[in-house]
Amino acid sequence: MASQRIARISAHLQPPNSQMEESCVLKRTDCRAKGGAPGFKGVTADISHMDTGAVVRGFLGQPQLESALTGMDLVVIPAGVPRKPGMTRDDLFKINAGIVRTLCEGVAKCCPNAIVNLISNPVNSTVPIAAEVFKKAGTYDPKRLLGVTMLDVVRANTFVAEVLGLDPREVDVPVVGGHAGVTILPLLSQAKPPSSFTPEETEYLTKRIQDGGTEVVQAKAGAGSATLSMAYAAVKFADACLRGLRGDAGVVECAFVASEVTELPFFATKVRLGRRGAEEVYQLGPLNEYERRKMSWRKAFRRGFPSSGNSFSPSEANYVKLMSGSLYLDRYASSISEILKSIFYCGNMPFSPPEESQMINDMLRITHPSLTGLRVATISLVSPYGTSIP
Repeated sequence: MASQRIARISAHLQPPNSQMEESCVLKRTDCRAKGGAPGFKGVTADISHMDTGAVVRGFLGQPQLESALTGMDLVVIPAGVPRKPGMTRDDLFKINAGIVRTLCEGVAKCCPNAIVNLISNPVNSTVPIAAEVFKKAGTYDPKRLLGVTMLDVVRANTFVAEVLGLDPREVDVPVVGGHAGVTILPLLSQAKPPSSFTPEETEYLTKRIQDGGTEVVQAKAGAGSATLSMAYAAVKFADACLRGLRGDAGVVECAFVASEVTELPFFATKVRLGRRGAEEVYQLGPLNEYERRKMSWRKAFRRGFPSSGNSFSPSEANYVKLMSGSLYLDRYASSISEILKSIFYCGNMPFSPPEESQMINDMLRITHPSLTGLRVATISLVSPYGTSIP
């Protein structure tokens, strides 16, 4: 599974390091992980030989979930099926939603005060599901639930550096919105160092950043999705959270969080990380005309739904069936465009039907979480003191 590869690679990229060992907030204790990959015990033993202050332990299977989670300060969830050619993040939802629900139920029971880094795709949908699980358990703290969009930032920094001829480590590009397709918006006007881009460069960079995941899936030709770059991004974001837990000042990264920055309940933007998680959610800042225009995808998320709706009416159900995260049409509609125009009133939106479908699916899962068919599945996770095992 991609999640198992991500977890294993993360462990080798950054074993338990001095930040965790020297932290006055995070006491020296177990670094735990759970998974089900072949060779799991061997990988656990291999990592445990590293001469760091963290004690590495591995847990295997559903019966050991509570043991893996009890007492955790940071839980990172890279679990889920990998993307394959032709798949969208929506296609992953019907499996990954169950994984997220199962783990978050465990978090609510065993470590309700932990900060959760949620990587499982589609992040636009799995984060609201996690929030609903925590609300049901009475443990929800929006500051502690963070959808990891760091890979979008990593890609933005890399691609912008290529265009400018700079070292990517010298570039910082905020990426806002969501973590799928057109919802990913790099704010090139706010890039550091300040730079000017031609309209062609702006369009090229924005599109490439949005399609970065698809680029890797196609390049691997069925052999997997983005695992190496995702592992790097996961480690980078987890490290930022650990620095926040330690009490370091000025730890700012982009994440998909509960937000009042826009009219949407969840939104990716810059956040200041601290001991309680995302302690401050920053506003978008000044946008140029291109960026404002690209933000129009939000119309699909706010039109056509009652603000307080949590279920479909019988008449709506005649048109739309939300089953395991997929949008199905019945005899009342012959195409995605038709159903969107007649039911969701989005007929004049400047998007192709597949893009509309993707955005509407995400919104359905935010506003109608009870209708998503959630299933229990095997999980893989990273625990608090920095490293990860499959």
